[in-house]
Formats: sequence, C-alpha cells, structure tokens
Amino acid sequence: MYRFIFISFLFLVQTINAQQFISAGKLTFERKVAQFTLLENLNENEKESFWLTEMKKVYPKVVTDYYTLEFNNSSSLFKVEKENTDNKYMIDGLKPSELNYVFQEFNDGFTTMTRGIFENQYLVKDSIKQFQWKITGEVRDIAGFECKKALAKINDSVVVVAFYTDQILVKGGPENFNGLPGMILGLAVPRLALTLFATKLELGNPTLMPKLPTKPKYVKYSQITQDVEKGLKTWGKEGKAIAWIINL
Repeated sequence: MYRFIFISFLFLVQTINAQQFISAGKLTFERKVAQFTLLENLNENEKESFWLTEMKKVYPKVVTDYYTLEFNNSSSLFKVEKENTDNKYMIDGLKPSELNYVFQEFNDGFTTMTRGIFENQYLVKDSIKQFQWKITGEVRDIAGFECKKALAKINDSVVVVAFYTDQILVKGGPENFNGLPGMILGLAVPRLALTLFATKLELGNPTLMPKLPTKPKYVKYSQITQDVEKGLKTWGKEGKAIAWIINL
C-alpha cells in the first residue's frame, strides 16, 4: 500500500513539473479571419453595397494562415510558417508576408519587427508594447493546455480576448502580445473577425535570431503610426481595419 502511494506521489510530482516548467519550444498557430463578417462589422447599420455583394461571389468567406512562435526563457520569434498563395484577401492588410516577423526580447524589454505597409518595408526596434490586461475567471483548453481568459484594448476601443497558460513560463504570445502570467495560446479580436489559436507545441531549445540587413535602419512604432494615419485618410472604414491589424 505504501509503495503504491509513493509511486503515485512520484507520478504526480513528475506531471506537475512537466506542466509548470516548459520554457522553450515552438508553437504552431492557426489564424482565421472571417472576411465577410469583418466587412459587415465595418459597415454595420448600412445596406450591403453592390460592391460587397459581388466580392462575396469570388472571395472565400474565411481565410486561414499558419504561423509559428519559437521561444525560450528570454525571447520569442513570431512569423508566418508559409504564405498560402491560394488565399484571396478582401483587405490587403490581412495578407501575411514571409518577410514579416516579431522578435520580442523579454529581458532587455525590446521588440524588433518588420511590417510591409503601402509598398514600404519597415524595420522597427522599440520598447516592448505594454497592455492593460484584465484577467477573468473563464477557463478553456487550447492545444492540451488549461488556459485562462484575459481582456485588453488596442487603439483605445478595440477589444482583444486572450487565453494564456501558466504551464508555459514565458510571458509572451503571438504578434506583439505579452505581459500575462504565462504564454498566450489564443487570441480573438471580434471587431476584426480574427482568431489566432495554438494547435500544437514542439519541445526544444531554439536559438532565435531574426533576419537583419547588414546595416539596419530602425524606426519607432510612432513612425508607422504617422505614416498609416497619413496614408489611410481617404480609405474610410477599411483604413480603420488596416490600422487595427497593423497594431496587433
């Protein structure tokens, strides 16, 4: 009897340790955007235009892309796994690029990232973005991990729903998101009709190094914000959606 209890105790300790001390590996994320819903959200309370009706005949209702998030205890690298050339995007800002990535350095407090906007490729180095999270009591399972729900806002009014697990110690996540008590495995942005959820974890100890030009010329987030505001003045509601996507 004592032998059985002792063995059960060891098994329990091993299980707890395996769950609580993951600090390196690679996550695969599936990003879905419900394009029709997004455009309907942008044009709520308005009659559907002839243009939108015709667009729905040739564009897919939902577009799906896959990303990877490699991480260790000090940094993470988020990028598209592979461009899906079969996807057709109703808004240009939705289309991923293999040139884009987000590299977060948690110990140093910096983010290096690339963004392609209006035919320009920006190389950003700036302080890690800060989010005001509100943790709720809701729990759900994502990729085999128990995750807790948290809420934040971008652009002052766009709600972001995140699900994080404290079984992965790194306080990071996809895109620029971070700052919760563990890894973010799920994101939803209802106004963008966008979801981004982890599908699997591969354990390992990656050496993370983003691609940089020989003589990098960095800009701050503020430079992108200024250029986007200037470039999207005549884009109306579609321009707002692109601005929200850029700020993820």
